[in-house]
Amino acid sequence: MKKDNTLVPGSATRRLTGAERRKQLLNTAFLIVREENADRLTLGNLAVRAGVSKPVVYDHFATRSALLIELYRWIDRERVRIFTEMMTTTLRSPQETVQMLAHAYINCAADKTDEFHSVGAALAGSEEKSAVFQELLDNCVAMFVSILTPHVNMSPRSLQQCCIGLVGAGEALSAAFARGQLNQKEAVASFASLITGAIHVSEG
Repeated sequence: MKKDNTLVPGSATRRLTGAERRKQLLNTAFLIVREENADRLTLGNLAVRAGVSKPVVYDHFATRSALLIELYRWIDRERVRIFTEMMTTTLRSPQETVQMLAHAYINCAADKTDEFHSVGAALAGSEEKSAVFQELLDNCVAMFVSILTPHVNMSPRSLQQCCIGLVGAGEALSAAFARGQLNQKEAVASFASLITGAIHVSEG
């Protein structure tokens, strides 16, 4: 069996589909960034680490920039998905929900040491990064809507508009925290207060 015909775990015959191969490559790219650094994430190194031929990698990512952008998107989608699932599968009080949301957002946005920010740094100044940034903000808005829906009494459109403003505020507070204008506790408390006020969370 050629190296680029990796079998699906538990299958004796079926080869990876295109979607499965892409997911495998992104998982491997993530590990390269985590275990080495973003500078080591090249198409050639990805092929070696994934155990596939270079043409297989090029079929999915034409350039290193394309790989970095897709990994940037993928990491963001995964962390948003995991946090949303955690918050929506367990019953929490409105106050607890607000505090957890504020804490997670401020710390996630301000943490410059994780894989997401490492990939972002590798894309610094690129037009591709600027173009995808709004997409990532939209993902955050959708996350806020999903998490806050059970705790509000407003129309979906009103909540959507509210969450757009909250995500903008979260970005500003995260930037202030990163610059040292606010400490972590102040940034989280300010964001929690804004969320509470915006959605009129009851004190009961």
